[in-house]
Amino acid sequence: MTLRARLGWGLSAIAVVLIVPLLLSLRSLENLYKTSRLLRDREFAASLLLGSFRERTDDARRAEDALLFIHDEKSAARMQREIDGLVSLTDSLDRYHLDLSASQIRSSLDALRSAAREEYEQASAGRSTVAEMISQQRTRRAIASVDSSLGVSATMLRNRTRERVVDATNETLKAERFVAGALPVALLLALAIGIWLMRSISGPIYALERGMHAVAGGDLSHELEIPPSEQTEFGRLAASYHTMARQLAELERLRAEFVGVASHELKTPINVIIGYLELLQEGIYGQPTEQQKEVLRTINKQADSLTRLVKRLLDISRFEASGGKIEVREVDLRRLLNNLKSSFSVLASQREIAFTVNCAEVLPDKVCWDEDRINEVLGNLLSNAFKFTERGGKVSLSVAPTDGKVVTTVADTGVGISGEQLPHIFDKFYQADNQAAAATKGTGLGLAIAREIVEAHGGQITVQSSVGEGTTFTVTLPIEATGARKRSEPARQAENVG
Repeated sequence: MTLRARLGWGLSAIAVVLIVPLLLSLRSLENLYKTSRLLRDREFAASLLLGSFRERTDDARRAEDALLFIHDEKSAARMQREIDGLVSLTDSLDRYHLDLSASQIRSSLDALRSAAREEYEQASAGRSTVAEMISQQRTRRAIASVDSSLGVSATMLRNRTRERVVDATNETLKAERFVAGALPVALLLALAIGIWLMRSISGPIYALERGMHAVAGGDLSHELEIPPSEQTEFGRLAASYHTMARQLAELERLRAEFVGVASHELKTPINVIIGYLELLQEGIYGQPTEQQKEVLRTINKQADSLTRLVKRLLDISRFEASGGKIEVREVDLRRLLNNLKSSFSVLASQREIAFTVNCAEVLPDKVCWDEDRINEVLGNLLSNAFKFTERGGKVSLSVAPTDGKVVTTVADTGVGISGEQLPHIFDKFYQADNQAAAATKGTGLGLAIAREIVEAHGGQITVQSSVGEGTTFTVTLPIEATGARKRSEPARQAENVG
């Protein structure tokens, strides 16, 4: 599945998972709204209608009293108006599904109209006793029948309203239960889909990141966890990564081979040049003048610089060609330090520099290192310290154990290195701008080789420096080195031509 399809599917699934509970909740809310609307438009309106009906019935009862005692045309007309009003209200009961009560009320109103007419006729004719009897037995009974029917309607309305309220409550509870149950499930599903989507994307990205870090660290043989044949964006990236790694490996192989071959081939002409210089300086081809001697000394210095450069190139070529392997064996640490002290004491005396070796009281008797390589590292650091320290300065070599490691510090009071140049001093061929203060010019390879050797031991080399105050190099090595670090395949295959 392509990245675009994966994103589209994942986002669509999350949207569906979140929308479905929302739609179902909206449906429950719609049912609740319908129930509430019925309560408002039917039950509440019917309740108002019944209230109006009772008021009109009371008015009809008062009109009947007036009809009985006054029995004039005005009271008769009033009674007819009240009856007509009740009939009109009765017609409205049909709209609120109170048909049974409406039919009973109509029958009672017909009886009321007939009784009221006869009562008026008898009262008008002066037969008050008959009129009163009609009022008691027929008119008032008809009004009471209307009241009774209204009571039945009110009971029906209360029951129906109660049912509506129960339905609304049930819908509310149903919606609450559904939201309480469905929302967490939807969120969990959305979270699961999101995690799957994140892992399906972040996994290949992290694999590519690890691969790029490996390439940046010199491991060009690192295999990605993504198959290049995968027909996705990540598969195409993996294929591009493998192509890049192969091309870089080939370039690395050619570079290592070229450095080795070029260094080896340069040795012979340089040796020939040095040989002829020695013959010229000895006067084999005639005694040189003072000016010629000065020129020969300058040429000799440059030839020595070329010799050191070729030697460094051969050293680093051999080290990389061996895959960064070191020959670990037991080393007497104090003997190694004493040898370094003896080797540089003469130089310190010649340069009039105070040289001290400080060892902790408790040092491991034996360490497992490549003695020649570590001697080369510490010798290079001490050489640099003397090279950049003026007469009257100080150089110190300090050694102390800590947490299963040995920390060696080489410090000087020399010219120092500027802060912006410190991150680059371990790069090949890089030289700080303090070379003018050096006793001899370097090649820019010594510190690069030193870092290679220290890291091959599983250690670390760091530097601190202040311009005008001095420089401190710290080498931290495990007491027992683990052996060679993993390096690129072309470095292993480079020809050792030295």
